[in-house]
Amino acid sequence: MKEDIKKIFSEVPQTYELVNHVLTLGMDVLWRRKAVKIAVAEGGEMWMDICSGTGEMAFYLRRLAPEKTKVFAADFSFPMIRKALEKKESSRITFILSDINTLPFPDNTFDLVTISFAVRNINLNREKFLESLKEIHRILKPGGRFVSVETSQPKSKIIRKLFHGYIRLAVKPIGQIISGSKSAYTYLSQTIPRFYSAEEFTEIIREAGFSKVTFKRLLFGASAIHKAIK
Repeated sequence: MKEDIKKIFSEVPQTYELVNHVLTLGMDVLWRRKAVKIAVAEGGEMWMDICSGTGEMAFYLRRLAPEKTKVFAADFSFPMIRKALEKKESSRITFILSDINTLPFPDNTFDLVTISFAVRNINLNREKFLESLKEIHRILKPGGRFVSVETSQPKSKIIRKLFHGYIRLAVKPIGQIISGSKSAYTYLSQTIPRFYSAEEFTEIIREAGFSKVTFKRLLFGASAIHKAIK
């Protein structure tokens, strides 16, 4: 399954950000920036964005980072990293080709780890999902922060039905038209409705060893920002 996901993401780097912006009417940009502001508020000298894709979240981190803060970005897809490296600011970020479950860093390395709209891709099953979250926990320093922004499930049944209907009717055809990849946006349209509610994701983060887990709903609960402390 992981190799299938890697293949899917190798098909879409050139249009990945554009499709995200179109499908969310640009709100994904606002949500990432909001998550970054929450993430960077407590400072630190070692920051990491994982499952970074084309590096959008990492670049937002870099722009708000103090000069001495080192920003890293890791992803398992070389085509995605290659696209990120085409951006002007890429020289100010250390990009790493790495799977989330085998990050090449010692325990207690980072003050901050972020992930944006990629948690669903590591949710292959609950056991593997926990392994990935525990790996994030491992590389964080005591007191370090984990911040995630991800699609979620609205609490209102009516809004949830409308949200799922939009995903079903828009994500696959629009994504395919813009990117040319049927498999990528078929996969996306299937994973969004199946992902956890904000409360369920909170409990899984706690199970991975984190404490002080809080979340903020966005757009009536269609997305959520989670923050957790090691």
